[in-house]
Amino acid sequence: MAPSADHAADLGDRRSAGRADPAPIRVALLGCGTVGSEVARLLTEEADEFAARAGAPVELAGIAVRRPDKHPELPQELLTSDVEALVSSDVDIVVELVGGIEPARTWLLTALRAGKSVVTANKALLAEHSPELSEAADVSGADLYYEAAVAGAIPLVRPLRESLAGDRITRVMGIVNGTTNYILSAMDSTGASYSETLEEASNLGYAEADPTADVDGYDAASKAAILASLAFHTRVSASDVYREGIGSVGAADVAAAKMIGRTVKLLAICERVTDPDGSESVSVRVHPVMIPHSHQLAGVGGAFNAVYVEADGAGELMFFGQGAGGAPTASAVLGDLVDVARNRLGGGRGPRESAHAGLPVRPMGDTPTRYHISLQVADRPGVLAQIAQVFAKHDVSLASVRQRDKHSTASLVVVTHAAPDSALRATVDDIGELDVVHEVVSVMRVEGEDS
Repeated sequence: MAPSADHAADLGDRRSAGRADPAPIRVALLGCGTVGSEVARLLTEEADEFAARAGAPVELAGIAVRRPDKHPELPQELLTSDVEALVSSDVDIVVELVGGIEPARTWLLTALRAGKSVVTANKALLAEHSPELSEAADVSGADLYYEAAVAGAIPLVRPLRESLAGDRITRVMGIVNGTTNYILSAMDSTGASYSETLEEASNLGYAEADPTADVDGYDAASKAAILASLAFHTRVSASDVYREGIGSVGAADVAAAKMIGRTVKLLAICERVTDPDGSESVSVRVHPVMIPHSHQLAGVGGAFNAVYVEADGAGELMFFGQGAGGAPTASAVLGDLVDVARNRLGGGRGPRESAHAGLPVRPMGDTPTRYHISLQVADRPGVLAQIAQVFAKHDVSLASVRQRDKHSTASLVVVTHAAPDSALRATVDDIGELDVVHEVVSVMRVEGEDS
C-alpha cells in the first residue's frame, strides 16, 4: 500500500518549503521501558540538537504504553494505550521498542504499508519476519532500520550492510549476549559453578528473573540470524540457527579450558563454508566454545559484547562495546532515527534488503568443527590405542593428546582437527561405550588456532 495522497503531499510540501523552516518529523514511540524512556527523554531534552542533526524538528507525536497512569514522568498528553490508532495517525516514523513477535509484527506492517518508516530494536521479530517487513518497506518506499537489534550501542548492522557492501565477508563471530558473557567470565575468574554464578548475576541485575532467553541461547540465536543474513546476502531465520546454551557448562569445563590456555565463551558463529567442489553454504550456530587466550574475543569480560568480522578485502575487524542497557541501546535507536529523518526530508531511501546470494544453510551435522574431549580412563597399556581406533573409525584426526596419571586412572585430554560435527558426536558416543573409559568428563567445541 502506497502512502496516502495527503501524506505524500505533506512530504512534498516539506521538501519544497526549503531548509529555513521545515515541518517537524513526527514520531510514534511504541513502548517506554528502559530504552523507550531514554529515547523519549533525549528527544525532549535535546530537541534543538536533534533538529540540527536531522535537518528538521523531530517531535514525539505520541507514546504508546500499556498503562498510561504508570508513567507520571512523561507528558500525559502524549500517552496512549491505543497502539493501532497511534500507528495509523499522521506520523512519519514509528519507533518500536515493545519486543516480541505479535502484536509488534502487525503494528510494523501497518506502518510500513502506509509508507511510514520504522526503527526497531526487536531482534526476535527481525529474526523471524525480516523478509516480510523488508518487502512491505520496498513496496511503499519506507525505511526499515534496526541497528539496536544486535549488540546495543555497537555500530554493527550499518557496517555489515553498508560499509562492507563491496566486500566478501567470510566469517562473523562474536559475543552478543551480555548475561552469558558475565556468567562465563565470573566462572573463569572465581572457579564457581554455573548455578552459583547465575544466582550472582541475577542479584546484580545482569540476568532477568527468567533468564531462559539468555542462558539457553535464544537471544544470541536471533542476533546470529540477523548477522548472517546481512553478512552473506542470504535469508536466515532463527529456526535455521543451531543453538546450545550454557546450562551444561560446569566448573570442570572452565578448568579444562584453562589447562590448555583457553577460556569458555558463548559465541554466535556465522561462516561461509566452501566445499571442495566450490559450492558455498552458510553455517550459523550458537554454542559454548573454548577459545585461546590470544584470541581477540577471549579478553572480553563482564557484560560487554564484541564481534569479530573477517572479510576478503578489509581483513580482520573487531567491534566492541556495551551490548545492552537503556542509554547504549537508545543511542543506536536515535542514530537510526536521525538517518531515517534525513532520508525523508531529502527524498532518499536507506539500504534495502540484500538477499541475492540465497546460499543454503548448512546443517550442523555437516559443519566442520573441532572438539576438546576430556576423559577419565584406565591407567594401563593399550588404552590410548583403543581410543585412537574409535577416532580413526569416524575419520577424525587428532591435533593433540595429553595424559596425566593418577593412581589406577588417567586423565586424557584430546583436541581434534576439524571434522563434520556429526562425526565428532558419533566419536564421543562410541568412546563413552569403551570399557577402558571410566567417564567422559567434558566435551566442548574449540575455535582458534590449533592446539
